[in-house]
Amino acid sequence: MKVRIGTRGSALARAQAEWVAARLREMGHEPELHVLRTTGDVTARPLDETGLGIFVAEIEQALRRGDVSLAVHSLKDLPTGEREGLVVAAIPEREDPRDALVTATGATLAQLPAGGRLATGSPRRAGQLCAHRPDLTFVPVRGNVDTRLRKLEEGQFEGLVLACAGLVRLGLAARITERIPLEVSLPAPGQGALAAQVRADDAETRTLVAALDHAPTRAAVTAERECLAHLTGGCIVPVGALGVVEGDRLRLSGVIAHPSGTPLYRAEEEGPAGEAEGVGRALAVRLSEMGGARILEECG
Repeated sequence: MKVRIGTRGSALARAQAEWVAARLREMGHEPELHVLRTTGDVTARPLDETGLGIFVAEIEQALRRGDVSLAVHSLKDLPTGEREGLVVAAIPEREDPRDALVTATGATLAQLPAGGRLATGSPRRAGQLCAHRPDLTFVPVRGNVDTRLRKLEEGQFEGLVLACAGLVRLGLAARITERIPLEVSLPAPGQGALAAQVRADDAETRTLVAALDHAPTRAAVTAERECLAHLTGGCIVPVGALGVVEGDRLRLSGVIAHPSGTPLYRAEEEGPAGEAEGVGRALAVRLSEMGGARILEECG
């Protein structure tokens, strides 16, 4: 079967789409990539982890029109909630969900000098890392992975925070100076996971893509995204969440951190993996009642 895959044109987006294409080729199908430009590719604002759909809207439109039959997204770019006429047919096994520190000198997070500039476009990362190292200076950064790495090499900042998964998928795992411990920084909901999206009425493509689905990853990210949806509806806010499935149990950790590093609220919930949405909602309620709601009101 021929499968037209819609993707953004960045090196990372193409690598992710090609990973899915390779799996489809192994299954005997004939995928071809179609590169599409999105609003997120042309805006000048730092927009990491927005959940607002600016990196997916045009691709979804092409999918609805039938220009492509499958879209591959970074799951954290996909807004929570229903997408009219579309479904996520598969969420493959996720890559390392942790945040990565990259430095030109090899300095770890603990070794960065006081006052050192740490670059990130994510309020979530800034809030958690500022709580851990309040003596650092946090600066915004924009651009694809190569652009950000070039700015680091030029000395525009001493450290750069990216997703481990993106660097691994680009073959740049060797650039990771430190995989930041989860105790220091929880990832964005869905970080490290891909979403293979199809039209809801395209039963043939939906069936073939479903073979790529990884049930533990789907349960984990479902809980993470439900927590985010219950808290924010997809605004640009400092919310982190990570689900871990062991057997038939799901443990979900979450954080709401003020971008200044304080206050920071962190909690966990656990429940059956088959009730992932309920676990996510329970964690959202806990974090909100702890004081997270006030942070979200301020940041929203």
